[in-house]
Amino acid sequence: MREGAGPWLGAAAALVYVVLLAPVAVVVFIAFSADSFIVFPPSGYSLRWFQRLWAHEALMRGLSLSLMLAGIVTIGSLAIGVPAAYAIARAKVPAAGALKAFFLAPLLLPTLVLGLALLMALQPLRLTATLTGLALGHMVMTVPFVIRLMVTTFATLPDEVEAAAASLGATPWRVFRRVTLPLAIPGLAASAFLSFLLSFDETVISLFISGPRASTLPVEMVRYVEGRTDPLVAALSVVLIVATLFVILVVERIAGLARVVGR
Repeated sequence: MREGAGPWLGAAAALVYVVLLAPVAVVVFIAFSADSFIVFPPSGYSLRWFQRLWAHEALMRGLSLSLMLAGIVTIGSLAIGVPAAYAIARAKVPAAGALKAFFLAPLLLPTLVLGLALLMALQPLRLTATLTGLALGHMVMTVPFVIRLMVTTFATLPDEVEAAAASLGATPWRVFRRVTLPLAIPGLAASAFLSFLLSFDETVISLFISGPRASTLPVEMVRYVEGRTDPLVAALSVVLIVATLFVILVVERIAGLARVVGR
């Protein structure tokens, strides 16, 4: 690296951060606006939109459903993805490469195509606008990410540790439960964290298979902004940003964010 490139590189990185965070700063300012419509900069500041947010029945109902749905999807994705990833990476099943490609295939398709396909598949089963249908639709997106992360995690674990446990008389299940899983905790944390956020934030698929009986928070936000231009959604966005930062801090505290992302 040429001498003097350090300050220029730091300035470029700072500029990138400013460009990336500027829209977030604008949203924060608008969320505390006292105006009745979106304007920047606001003419005054108030907490009125946060107070109205908690009283908005449709958005709060969507928030409750999204939180419950994301929890179910996370558990289901781990229950399917972790054994599949272990079979691909450690059990040496036949045609492991083809099996991995099959599981990861949904990532190659646009979510618009997936949403339409799920609508056509779930509607005859009467699973549209139901919690079960939404969970299945979201898992089509989350399970491939879990498998991809956990295949990498299991592939990087040292074989010698498992072999040593097996040589001391541990059964395969005991080796997996007492040795493999504890070593894979960073990958499990990353998979759970990513599955929860992907499900909570999924909009396109939810628009296809949700309905009046089951409408997630992103769908309710889309419906709200279609006919209104007030800062209520900005206030909700600030709440979600703070909640996301809190989850990141929890993951950092439990597993270490660098280890989780590094996997």
